[in-house]
Amino acid sequence: MAYSRDDILSLVKELKIKFIRLQFSDVLGVTKNVAIPIQQLEKALDGELMFDGSSIEGFVRIEESDMYLRPDPNTFTVFPWNTKEEATARLICDIYNPDGTPFEGCPRNTLRRAIADAASMGYEMNAGPEAEFFLFLKDEQGRATTITNDRGGYFDLMPVDLGENARRDMVLTLQEMGFEVEASHHEVAPGQHEIAFKYADALTTADNIATFKLVVRIVAMQHNLHATFMPKPIFGINGSGMHTHQSLFKNGKNIFFDENKPSQLSDEALYYIGGLLAHARGFSAVTNPIVNSYKRLVPGYEAPVYIAWSEHNRSPLIRIPARRGVGTRIELRNPDPSCNPYLALAVTLSAGLDGIRNKIMPPAPVDLNIYDMTTEERQALNIGQLPQTLADALAGLAEDELIKNALGTHIYDRFVEAKTFEWTSYRNQVHQWELDNYLTLF
Repeated sequence: MAYSRDDILSLVKELKIKFIRLQFSDVLGVTKNVAIPIQQLEKALDGELMFDGSSIEGFVRIEESDMYLRPDPNTFTVFPWNTKEEATARLICDIYNPDGTPFEGCPRNTLRRAIADAASMGYEMNAGPEAEFFLFLKDEQGRATTITNDRGGYFDLMPVDLGENARRDMVLTLQEMGFEVEASHHEVAPGQHEIAFKYADALTTADNIATFKLVVRIVAMQHNLHATFMPKPIFGINGSGMHTHQSLFKNGKNIFFDENKPSQLSDEALYYIGGLLAHARGFSAVTNPIVNSYKRLVPGYEAPVYIAWSEHNRSPLIRIPARRGVGTRIELRNPDPSCNPYLALAVTLSAGLDGIRNKIMPPAPVDLNIYDMTTEERQALNIGQLPQTLADALAGLAEDELIKNALGTHIYDRFVEAKTFEWTSYRNQVHQWELDNYLTLF
């Protein structure tokens, strides 16, 4: 629903809202917020609310710290978990410089640039995420464990799925906040869940992912559980992905659909796939941004490892769901829910558009199980491999000028600085595996 400035002012009066949380994302995808009393709302809606950007990871240096929050009225929603006496609403903000220009280090502005690029070609991107998460028990001190709360499996219900009540309340809360939830079920691994909500335009989808993660964590706490979007919290079982369905519309029509083409996939759809495959190693550091991401991207656990596409099987990077017509779309399977959704959608959209601009035709689809192929068989089919570590992914990003430009210099530099530090810190640690295998052997 589209809201104007006056709509917001009327709504907060009607709903007796006491506080407004102005939310935004830092470079790493962590949601930040500034809480203001309702008396400051008009000033905020006019873009006159300043905050110290130097205190936010990856934003600005101390000498350039003054930044402005500009709320997007369309993101207004009321938090249903607050009491009437503490009624609180939320607005998601873009970050602006003191001179009134969009701040290059704002991830939401980065996605807006990619959306504008698509619009210049006549396209609008729709996206739908499938974000998975784990629910874990807490210990006596209230700290998170990695003990699963159930022994459920794919689509299981009570009594083995003890997280069913928590997941039900998550769905109800999301619906109360305006989400159209399409499915909710137990995933493959014990303690693992998925809630899928309806696709939307790219910016709305990114906002929805950020909101979804907040809701899941808060409702889990209400059930004395810990929700985590860490991609691979437990060795030996499936990790959590965020498969992202993408399509392009032009003049209200899905341009990925062409009933006269083989498999009813248009040339634009194939070129878009070609762009994603061509830039997969470049954008993996963004779609899979933490050390742990690459513990998920290994053979044997339904996560993609190889750069290929298929109309049927689920081992390649890209799968084409069966639906055609308005529902024709591609499913990008490597992103995980630790990513910054604004940046992930920005770089994948930019990769797909590059494919269309340069008519990058993908290789033939691979309908065999790539995991079962030998190295020679994969090489014969020109099937590349996704990065195997964060360091490998950062190297791929450094070589991909298109993805670097999509991020912009500010975010690229801050992102790489933070991720290089993360990898170095991890690499320098002595891990339990090393002690288990070497301490008594040598």
